[in-house]
Formats: sequence, C-alpha cells, structure tokens
Amino acid sequence: MKRRSFLSGLATGTGLLFAAGLPYGVVRLLAPKPVHAEPKGRRLRPPGALKDEQAFVDACIGCGLCGEVCPPRCIEFHGREGGHEINTPYINPERKGCILCGKCMEACPTNALTVTPREKVDMGVAQIDRAACYPWVDKGVCGACVSVCPLGERAISFRMWNQYRPVVHDGCVGCGQCVEVCPHPSLPIRIVDRREGTVTPHRI
Repeated sequence: MKRRSFLSGLATGTGLLFAAGLPYGVVRLLAPKPVHAEPKGRRLRPPGALKDEQAFVDACIGCGLCGEVCPPRCIEFHGREGGHEINTPYINPERKGCILCGKCMEACPTNALTVTPREKVDMGVAQIDRAACYPWVDKGVCGACVSVCPLGERAISFRMWNQYRPVVHDGCVGCGQCVEVCPHPSLPIRIVDRREGTVTPHRI
C-alpha cells in the first residue's frame, strides 16, 4: 500500500513539475530570435580557426576555453542569435582586438583552432577608407593604427613622404588592434576578407 502511495505521489509531483515548466518552454519556443547587435561581417573567428566556416562550426564543441584563457578578453561567444553557431567564439574588433598571444589556440581541445605562428595567422586584412581616415583627408595627425600593431611595419606603416598616412601591407593578419584604437567615429579602418584588398574602393 505504501509503495502504491509513493508511486502515486511521485507521478503527481512529476506531472505538476512538468505543468509548471510548460509555459516557460512554450514562451521560449515562440519568442522571436534576437537581431544581431552588429553586422555579422564585423565578427572575426579567433586566430588559428579553420578557414572553412562549416568545418569550424562542426569542430568547435563550445567549451569556452579559448575565452577563459584570453588575456584581453576579446573572445565572445554566439548566443541564440548564432543559430547553428551557438556557443562558437568570435571577436568584434570594434570592442576589443586580438593581441596574437596564441593562448586560445593552445587551449583548444579540438582542431577548431590550430596552433599557428602569429605571422601566419589569417583572420582577414585591415582595409582603410582613405576618404574618411583623418590623415588621408588632411584633417589631423593620428597614427594610432600604426603604433598599436603587434606585427609592426610588416603589417602597417606610414606612407613615404607623409609619415601620418597609414598603408596596410601583406603581412597584416587581421587581428583588429587597429580597429579598436581608431579614433574616427565612422571607423575608416576595418577587417575584411583578404580578397577585398587593403583600400576601400569608391565609385565616382
């Protein structure tokens, strides 16, 4: 008799628990997905990430170790808005650029991030909009992007005969440090796919 009462009580309790949680589950399913806070193009994969996006998503287990060991805390993670990319890491250089320390690559337990020499990292390339960059339009002296670059003149330097106009070179790996420090509100420097070039094209 006691056994029957116990089982009956357990069934009742389980049913009540399910009923209580049902509204929350339904609300989550019906809630619209949040919109990206920023265009997806501004989100970079951490250094050493597999170049094939689907391969990266498949290899990443969402453990979060890369973000835990990142000294500048530049690595963030996709939430619900990421869809199948949920919990995968990305960097928004407008908030915080990568310092190319390599700790995230060393911590990754899968091949999603592969240990790569900092000069061989390929997160993209810096592209400068010369129609907006302060020195390029003679609106002042800057040089923040050149001074902060962790790879030095192999990645970015000043144009000859005008020491304050920045020019990006093939050695740029797209870490985004230059984007983070750019003082211009429109951010005339950004990280793009290497095929897009280092100078923003304009149609006249």
